[in-house]
Amino acid sequence: MKLNKNGIKDYSAWEANQVEVPKFDYDEMLKKTNEEPRWIHFGAGNIFRGFIAGLQQNLLNSGKADSGIIVAETFDYEIIDKVYKPFDNLSLLVHLNPDGSLEKKIIASVSESLAGDTARTEDWERLQVIFRKPSLQIVSFTVTEKGYSLTGMTNDFLPDVVYDMEHGFKEPKSLIAKTASLLYSRFLAGAFPVAMVSMDNCSHNGDLLKKSIQTLIQKWVENGIVDKEFFEYINDSSKVSFPCSMIDKITPRPSETVNKALVEMGLENTEIIRTSRNTYISQFVNAEKPQYLVIEDQFPNGRMPLEDAGVYFTDKSTVENVERMKVTTCLNPLHTALAVFGCLLGYTLIADEMKNPQLRKLVENIGYKEGMPVVINPGIIEPQDFIDEVINQRFPNPYIPDTPQRIACDTSQKIPVRFGETIKTYVSHPTYDVKSLTYIPLVIAGWCRYLMGIDDNGNAMELSPDPMLEQLKVHLQGIELGKAETFGEHLKPLLSNDKIFGVNLYSAGLGEKIEGYFKELIAGKDAVKNVLEKYVK
Repeated sequence: MKLNKNGIKDYSAWEANQVEVPKFDYDEMLKKTNEEPRWIHFGAGNIFRGFIAGLQQNLLNSGKADSGIIVAETFDYEIIDKVYKPFDNLSLLVHLNPDGSLEKKIIASVSESLAGDTARTEDWERLQVIFRKPSLQIVSFTVTEKGYSLTGMTNDFLPDVVYDMEHGFKEPKSLIAKTASLLYSRFLAGAFPVAMVSMDNCSHNGDLLKKSIQTLIQKWVENGIVDKEFFEYINDSSKVSFPCSMIDKITPRPSETVNKALVEMGLENTEIIRTSRNTYISQFVNAEKPQYLVIEDQFPNGRMPLEDAGVYFTDKSTVENVERMKVTTCLNPLHTALAVFGCLLGYTLIADEMKNPQLRKLVENIGYKEGMPVVINPGIIEPQDFIDEVINQRFPNPYIPDTPQRIACDTSQKIPVRFGETIKTYVSHPTYDVKSLTYIPLVIAGWCRYLMGIDDNGNAMELSPDPMLEQLKVHLQGIELGKAETFGEHLKPLLSNDKIFGVNLYSAGLGEKIEGYFKELIAGKDAVKNVLEKYVK
């Protein structure tokens, strides 16, 4: 069995292996999308293939859409070269159920895949053509929080951003400049309307995308690269909108167990690839079945009926409440807590961590005790039901091959929202006492301990990729495990940095408490385990 445009026509072979096949005319979809593209997505990774592409497939299957999605990648071009092009942009989605069963579906809604790089002339020219099309309705993104960043830890503009501000739209290097350049093509073609929809797992994602694009284009105006009318176009919500959204679905690295099952089924070329950018990919995507996407309903050029595929459309304040519920309380901070302590304690599976009574109680206490009191019920999703599903069904699912090492990636970009927002709420609340917080400060101390790169057995530990990793590790230099006297003032520059935590932790009243936990965590071997047993009741 081969996953390509000819191979999927052998319906009987796929259906004999309980694989759901597309229920629409694939060739017609390709033709329609090429002529009148309506949706392009930036970020070709597993969350796109395992969730977003599936939404459009549902509409295509039901006859509620006649075009697919074009995907572009601006960071890791090997994804395009190794798992899109060789398989005619098809993917095999495998849902991992808690009982161990697999639900398999061919995702055929992606019409073409492009590298968002001016050096790839043909792809870049095609992107410009797409953006000039009046039919384009949605430009969406899953590029992680760091994709929107213009500045580094010191608040200085990143080198690529400085280049883009000075050189303009012709050879953009950063994602934001590439996006602005393509929008400029759309502006010149007729200032057609479009919705720029961030679907990334970060707070106020639409506002973040808008601010970054505005900042860059303002510099272009100041430098005489573009006219102010382009800036006005970007700021006219009847022309260009930046809806906020909340997304939730776990799409971990491809599983060797799933790979083996697919090989036994007769599927060819299923090998798992690790790219030079440290992305794990295959022609299949494994994922949990629960999924949520809530979007602010602001689409100046119209949109397809994605509500019929399970997407919630609502107003901005409701999106913010759902996002805050998930990102600051009911899921993301729990994930980060498991990531930090899981790495330190040598775990390689989130589900196994949930069997540890201290780690399970830790996430329960962060969620139910410290987070839920400041959650606003969004109305469309019940917070108690959401967190119950996370703790009792999703995290413990033994068939989800999700690792603390994956979740620990880019933690510096996540902490200000996952913990900083709750801390700020406690600080500003008239009746809550920020100094009563125990478990959130303990996780922050655990992250500082993690940055030492030494596990709880005293062995060297590889740290997950993080754009600020080298800058962060500097603060831990000189601290030795088992030697509390080496601690000194090392953490003060780190814990006082509101860029990292969203708040100066000393001003918030938590800096000293975190220092105290950290000193206990560096007491020696097994200190992490002992501290968890001491404080997590």
